[in-house]
Amino acid sequence: MLKIINTADGSNSLYNDIINESYHSVNGAIQESQHVFINAGLSQFSKKEISIFEVGFGTGLNALLSYIFAENNSKKIIYNSIELFPLKRELYAQLNYANILGQNYSHIYLKINESQWNTNINISDYFSLNKIHDDIRTVELSGKYDLVYFDAFSPQVEPELWTYEIFEKLYSSMNMNSIFVTYCAKGDVRRNLQKAGFNVERIPGPAGKREMLRALKATSFKL
Repeated sequence: MLKIINTADGSNSLYNDIINESYHSVNGAIQESQHVFINAGLSQFSKKEISIFEVGFGTGLNALLSYIFAENNSKKIIYNSIELFPLKRELYAQLNYANILGQNYSHIYLKINESQWNTNINISDYFSLNKIHDDIRTVELSGKYDLVYFDAFSPQVEPELWTYEIFEKLYSSMNMNSIFVTYCAKGDVRRNLQKAGFNVERIPGPAGKREMLRALKATSFKL
């Protein structure tokens, strides 16, 4: 069902042959995650402590990049991620992100993936992790988040996750002056985000994709 593939920037992704979709862009897994979630999301904050909620833990790449950002910028990141179908070690252990980002991250990447589910784990002084093994459609969100990474499979594959109801749930769990980012730029997704209360903007997408969406829980587009 899942097989490892190479993407254009040399980094691996996983391809699900049942749904005919990869976990990351074939134009580059690392470059996509860096562009969408770090550059357009995490790097926009000036404050020293940031609470993140990720929809779709997947391979753990977004968590690893966020950890690297936290360490390099002395930011405290409280990272929560929800995943209904966690990967097995035999798959994530073969992925080559540490080869590209730096071998010193190999043990961190494994620690992130192997940390216990539904438990707060301190990965470092700057990065704490809570992986939630649950369904975003039914889970109750108790936190207040500054940043949401929405990294579910595409609306064509998982239309039930790109709905007004899901976005309203996320909006209610976010602080004022918070950011929602996703690789998707579809018009109905944008409209559902707006209906949920977000100010939504289309911004340049990662390699191979013209646009992506960034949404703000704020009174204007200036945080």
